[in-house]
Amino acid sequence: MTMTATINGKPVEFAADETILGVAKRYGHFIPTLCEMADLDHTPGTCRVCLVEIQRQGDASRQVVTACNTPMETGMAVLTRTPAVREQQRLQVELLLADHNQDCAVCIRHGNCELQDVAQFVGLQQSRYHYPHFYKQRTRDDSSAAIVRDMSKCIRCLRCVKVCREIQGTDALVITEKGLATEISVRDSLPLGDSDCVACGQCILVCPVGALAERDNTETVIDYLYDPQTVTVFQFAPAIRVALGESFNMPAGTNVEGQIVTALKHLGGDVVLDTNFTADLVIMEEGTELLRRIADGGRLPMFTSCCPGWINFTEKNFPEILPHISTTRSPQQCFGSMAKTYLAQEMGIDARRMRVVSIMPCTAKKEEARRPEFQTSGAPDVDVVLTTREFARLLEREGIDLAGLPPSVYDNPWMGDYSGAAAIFGTTGGVMEAALRTVHKVVTGSELASIEFEAVRGNDQVREATVDLKNGTPPLKVAVAHSLKAARQVAEMVKSGASPYHFIEVMACPGGCMGGGGQPRSKKAYQAGWQQRQAALYDIDRERPVRQSHNNPLIGKIYDAFLGEPNSHRAHDLLHTTYRDRRRTVRHTMKAIWQEIEARC
Repeated sequence: MTMTATINGKPVEFAADETILGVAKRYGHFIPTLCEMADLDHTPGTCRVCLVEIQRQGDASRQVVTACNTPMETGMAVLTRTPAVREQQRLQVELLLADHNQDCAVCIRHGNCELQDVAQFVGLQQSRYHYPHFYKQRTRDDSSAAIVRDMSKCIRCLRCVKVCREIQGTDALVITEKGLATEISVRDSLPLGDSDCVACGQCILVCPVGALAERDNTETVIDYLYDPQTVTVFQFAPAIRVALGESFNMPAGTNVEGQIVTALKHLGGDVVLDTNFTADLVIMEEGTELLRRIADGGRLPMFTSCCPGWINFTEKNFPEILPHISTTRSPQQCFGSMAKTYLAQEMGIDARRMRVVSIMPCTAKKEEARRPEFQTSGAPDVDVVLTTREFARLLEREGIDLAGLPPSVYDNPWMGDYSGAAAIFGTTGGVMEAALRTVHKVVTGSELASIEFEAVRGNDQVREATVDLKNGTPPLKVAVAHSLKAARQVAEMVKSGASPYHFIEVMACPGGCMGGGGQPRSKKAYQAGWQQRQAALYDIDRERPVRQSHNNPLIGKIYDAFLGEPNSHRAHDLLHTTYRDRRRTVRHTMKAIWQEIEARC
């Protein structure tokens, strides 16, 4: 049943159980918030900034309430701009700042901070209260290779806890202590790097301030660029080209691939290449591995291996199913290996002078690059990983406006081209679709009748399909899962022996790399933009002259000249890996037990 009320004197209609904030947003009445996001349900109501003044029907008095958790009522009059509201909002922001680290100039979120935005909105020109002895006691945790926790900047909005617990199901973050000592901590009082955290970075996407951030490696990259003895080799992932433009006020999904090549050359990069090339390489290795497992009675179902958040999750939670994961390295790590062997050989460069820099949509890629499995003679195959956000900041600090750059093309004849199949690696279902295009060709000798395999596309958290390979070969049953909550569902199925599938793609982040933890963040919505980015990748696929990995002529060349054939001995040395059991044993202290009890109460 539709009901009516007014906001700022204008009539509005609403349904039962709608909040003042929800109705106000729908009708274009701005109310500031710090704990609410459009696509996160059940706002915790912790920031107390979304204040409005209301007058209920039949009541002459006025009352100031929080808009996010106060239901609209028939006949209610809501005012968002009154002296009482402004005064209380200003006081609330002052109190939030009082025990907040105000060293904003060196904060990673400076200029893109929601707390700064709200302080400006309420007209705060000077903060009367400042209690540094409170925030200086809070935790700074840089134990993770991917994420830095600085609780001196935390405003306790609880968005990170909600995403980690309810969206990802990882539940690595908990609330500890009380009052001014309240802190977002890591479960079991562990350093983040030793915890159940898988470095997916979804918590960073929702943090309104700089309390949770990617580990910033831009200074290292600048050092490489400024060293004349260093040969810098850049690679960037498929998801970067359709997301980076958002950081330069371009519409979500704008393809800036050519501008990225130009920007990297302006920065002084020696070699600029595309991770899409090694995505094609991964399809050749992974597809061959799948067919051999099927033919030889190997461990099935086989999981994809390109997502490091998924690998971390499995090693920490389901080590029993590690033999089910493809041994093929991710495209990032295959690129690093090929750059310091094949590319160095073809270009006549001493690999010891090479520094491979990856630009990735993913915070977990930072951790992946530091795995001991991906080192040769003590040197990493990939030296540094920058997220999309870090790369945007690097361009800004170097005075490069991406939107104003002309496009350039890759100028390397060995690893400079890719197929449409590689482009869709960046979205949920893309790895599966790319693999099926090649597997179908290998088994049947013919290409898929419809190259766009719609059955694995879409946004459902778990999707499944059956591929008829004919030629007397049993149908191939496949599944696709995105988000760690969905990953847990399929992992439990495989662990119990109930899986009917042969091949399963898993990506840790909602939407896959499109919604990766290193992508541009929105102040209005948690998962903003990734569906437009996804559509843009499908467009790139349709526009490519070659749309299957096995038809990329440079892939044929690298096997003929260097690797031999897919899954050869050399290919195994350079393009495959192993995994390890990292499930931790919990040893509770009394303090940790009480913290656990309090967190659950």
